Amino acid sequence: MSLYWEQNLQVIREQLLMMGSLVERNLGQSARALMERDDTLADLVEEEDSEVDELEKRIDELVITYISTHGPMARDCRFLITASKISSELERIADQATTIARRARDLNRHAPLNSLSNIPVMVEEVQEMLRQSIKAFVDRDTDLALEVIGRDKLVDVEYKETARDVEAAIISNPETTGRELHLLTVAKALERAGDHATNIAEEVFYLYKGQDIRHVKLTSL
Repeated sequence: MSLYWEQNLQVIREQLLMMGSLVERNLGQSARALMERDDTLADLVEEEDSEVDELEKRIDELVITYISTHGPMARDCRFLITASKISSELERIADQATTIARRARDLNRHAPLNSLSNIPVMVEEVQEMLRQSIKAFVDRDTDLALEVIGRDKLVDVEYKETARDVEAAIISNPETTGRELHLLTVAKALERAGDHATNIAEEVFYLYKGQDIRHVKLTSL
């Protein structure tokens, strides 16, 4: 491969890492907006969402240009398709961060709830899954990708526990229904963000192993 085309692939990698870093920051800021009751952070997340959208479009344009002008070999083609899929998953995580930021602003208009249930734990878990999925991509670490996939079940359990806590809180004090439902929306957004981080890990595994493990139980690998 010529140096020129190798440089083009490197540009795509760099754009993808930039996008991953921005999405990770947005997710963290949206969580802080909720837990610290900070509307400024919530506003910042919404403002930066457009930057994520632009990065996704830029990566797709680079991928399309490379394929149409270079006729890549199978290895490079797999990288290009995976890069496009990962950028799409990152954009969806950013959308979930925006949802959390909006719900945080809604909650900040009212007295704080007695409990945020498992939300802080979910935040830490999903942030770590996102960090690890990107690290797996950078380090070509398929074992780490599998670890991310395995952790998704923990987020699902935490979401279900939060849903039960919200239901119990509403029954105990119906006046908190609106606020509790905002909290449930936050929990669902985190659960979906975890799903997208898992999807990234699956794409990383496919990229470096050439094996599609979507819908495959980890015990069978």
